[in-house]
Amino acid sequence: MTSSPSLRTRIKICGLTREEDVDAAVAAGADAVGFVMYAPSPRCVSAERAAELASRLPPFVTPVLLFVNETAAAIAAACALLPTAMLQFHGDETPAACLQAGRPFMRAARIPLDESLTEGGAAFDLVKYAEDFKEAQAILLDAHVEGFGGSGKTFNWSLLPPSVNAHLVLSGGLTPANVTDGVLQVRPRCKTLAVDVSSGVEISKGIKSFEKINQFVAAVRAADEQLVKNHVRLPTT
Repeated sequence: MTSSPSLRTRIKICGLTREEDVDAAVAAGADAVGFVMYAPSPRCVSAERAAELASRLPPFVTPVLLFVNETAAAIAAACALLPTAMLQFHGDETPAACLQAGRPFMRAARIPLDESLTEGGAAFDLVKYAEDFKEAQAILLDAHVEGFGGSGKTFNWSLLPPSVNAHLVLSGGLTPANVTDGVLQVRPRCKTLAVDVSSGVEISKGIKSFEKINQFVAAVRAADEQLVKNHVRLPTT
């Protein structure tokens, strides 16, 4: 059985630092690969290095550059080296700042880990956030922890709104063991769903495991098959 195109979950492998990891992500069937442009991150690479790694990508696999409160000049310089890259903003960037780069972008939403803060959407209104960043190609969901960048922690997916008028990217603590459940819970709540993994497919920080990447992709595809089997109803917004 093959999954419906409308239910196919797209996959991004983030935090790549080595040629062999780029090749492994491509071989496993990833739709996008991410390069971290945030200096405090142990997975940070320079724009020049990201361009070297991205040069290995075949057509239809998208390079993504992750920024955190970066200057417009630095973003422009990186974009000049990677003309096909999509941008991902993980800091305090405003809608105007995200648009200034003139590239397709994703905006990270930091979802509180404390369940009591999210009951009823009192502390974080994802529907409003998606509307505020309606020019974004997608809203990336990550756990709100101290500092910026990827958290490596999982928030409570069941507390997300039942219907969000946006393309969502599920991130934060995903692994081959839990991503199937994440897709099954979040996919019915949005236009389309993608997943973004970094630490969940690593041997050590910035060093990926070919085996874990393959396991992760297989788990996502299993979720897609299950969605089709369940005749999942998609939101009408």
